[in-house]
Amino acid sequence: MPLGEFELIRQFFDRGPARRALLGIGDDAALLAPVPAGSVIAVSTDMLIEGRHFFAGADPLRLGHKALAVNLSDLASMGAQPRAFTLALALPAVDEPWLAAFRQGLFALADRFDCELVGGDTTRGPLTISISIFGEVPAGAALRRDAAQPGDDVWVSGALGAAAWAVERRRQASGLGQSAVGDGDGDGDGTSGAHSAGGADCADLRLDCPEPRVALGLALRHLARAAIDVSDGLIADLGHILERSRVGAELRWPDVPQAAELAPLPEALRQRLALSGGDDYELLFTAAPENRIAVEALGRRLDLPLARIGAIAAGSGLAVLDARGRRLEIEHGGFDHFR
Repeated sequence: MPLGEFELIRQFFDRGPARRALLGIGDDAALLAPVPAGSVIAVSTDMLIEGRHFFAGADPLRLGHKALAVNLSDLASMGAQPRAFTLALALPAVDEPWLAAFRQGLFALADRFDCELVGGDTTRGPLTISISIFGEVPAGAALRRDAAQPGDDVWVSGALGAAAWAVERRRQASGLGQSAVGDGDGDGDGTSGAHSAGGADCADLRLDCPEPRVALGLALRHLARAAIDVSDGLIADLGHILERSRVGAELRWPDVPQAAELAPLPEALRQRLALSGGDDYELLFTAAPENRIAVEALGRRLDLPLARIGAIAAGSGLAVLDARGRRLEIEHGGFDHFR
């Protein structure tokens, strides 16, 4: 006999008495202890829908990882320490092997960051995963989109474009044509899970199993001014900072770190993937020039490349410059559901 809703929750998601929460799974609401005096709560919610954010048949273990990783990335971009999360899960049917693998991927990442599942909901319907996550950050220390200032350096972690390249190949292999190469915060068309004909490689792993930069976000609290995670694409996400901070910026294309998988591709395609592709979940941040040495030292300490790719300017708008300082015409600005 198929599991009922409450048996499903008990078997796959109830891990016993809450470790950090005052009350976890099993009641009408979870109870969380107040954050320490002088701190505030950071809250974020993301949704992943089958056929929109991932292909049918996506690997459930990787899907469990990614569903939580995109939320952890939001906390990282705010400089917040993860505390707890809730999970709302719509399932077309109860598939116990699928649930076991999904649970494994979800809790493996949750345990790494000591982030506890404290509640949620299950229902029957098209496969949909929605997570709300809670973190804490000292009051006044949160990294916000509205804090960039003219003269700030623009930095980005890691390398860009690999996840968008994986999306591109998978859509072509499935006959769906060119992708929108952007997703982000569970917001776009980064259909993860179905491997391309070439099999899983580093690009597939970057798409399916992004690494939330929590340690970097925490360390940037007193080094960076503004920050955002690169989910919808570098240009689109930097645009959110520029709009909220009411400033402009110049980026230097030769300084933008590109994933090694992009090296054989034509430059126009590399530009589109690295500048407009989503699903990277790296951190994009601004910092005062006097903090350059400290930011570089932080990258070495975390063993994470941090690249200075441009500068914030007075005014408005974004210019992307080539090696000779000429402005590039960039046609793809990132993913938007309703365009």
